[in-house]
Amino acid sequence: MIKQGGTIGILGGGQLGRMIAMSAAQLGYRCHVFTPERDSGAAEVSAEATVAPWSDARAMERFAANCDVITLEFENIPTAALAPLEAKLFPGVRALEVAQDRLAEKRFVDELGGRPAPFLPVAEKLDLVRAIDTIGAPGILKTRRDGYDGKGQWRLDSAHEAESLRLPQVTCVYEGFVDFLAEFSVILVRGQDGEVRFWDSTENRHAEGILAQSVWPPNEIVTAQVGEARALAREVANALRYVGVLTLEFFATPTGPVFNEMAPRVHNSGHWTIEGAATSQFENHVRAVCGLPLGDTSTIAAQIEMDNLIGESVLKAQKVLFEPEAHLHLYGKREVRDGRKMGHVTRIWYS
Repeated sequence: MIKQGGTIGILGGGQLGRMIAMSAAQLGYRCHVFTPERDSGAAEVSAEATVAPWSDARAMERFAANCDVITLEFENIPTAALAPLEAKLFPGVRALEVAQDRLAEKRFVDELGGRPAPFLPVAEKLDLVRAIDTIGAPGILKTRRDGYDGKGQWRLDSAHEAESLRLPQVTCVYEGFVDFLAEFSVILVRGQDGEVRFWDSTENRHAEGILAQSVWPPNEIVTAQVGEARALAREVANALRYVGVLTLEFFATPTGPVFNEMAPRVHNSGHWTIEGAATSQFENHVRAVCGLPLGDTSTIAAQIEMDNLIGESVLKAQKVLFEPEAHLHLYGKREVRDGRKMGHVTRIWYS
């Protein structure tokens, strides 16, 4: 157990790290952020920050020596850089190795009995042609690494489109298109003792590949499939000996839940838990990595809507403060860009 006043290291300087640090401070911990970016929302609310490339081994060693425990808010970190941290790092490197590679992730889930969309690896144009012949079209071509919020992926409606596509100079995976009725996520927290707790699952609505809104309670289709999805999420967490908050995203289909992807961290679709759950995903993540008892994950509201503030929508965000049910969270980002998550608003109705 990490005592009060101890230091939690956070890899990554974005809004998820910011909210982890704010919860950590509430529990009496200091946070030290490691980020390559000088403009860091997480660093603004943390006691210390190291600004250095992931490849700076000396900076990483100094950072590790300064921290009692280390976690992350961003999974696309070169795992080779994490060797000095491994004894203190939660979740561990294995979780990152799986989540960073879409092909490895799908194979991992498939081996555990989960159901991802049909998939095949693609290294060259001929692989893509064969994949479409085998799986069919439409489908989605995705880079194996580094894609998020709709980046690094292309929808292909026919083999003809594939012939004219200029492939990226990286390995990819081709997925069959999933005819889904809704999207939802399963968010859990697993403690150092192996205890697992789940939050309720929201129905997630996307726009241009970016999460726009999470709603609770979800529709009946999602509700009926949460149990099966939770069972898989528990298997994943236990197989990885995971510690902290873990998120798996699913498609609700007429034949049951289809796994989409996992995130080894707190997640955008769980932001509602700050006001809408007895213990938020951020506080429970801190509790887990510090070896503290896990908090109650029960939903404490009758209806919840979480809306992301994306791009210029943030410019009028303060108007929501006139709404009695609204809770505004701004991430301190100075530059407004299309597709950039600038904050979120959670609306809570208790009856």
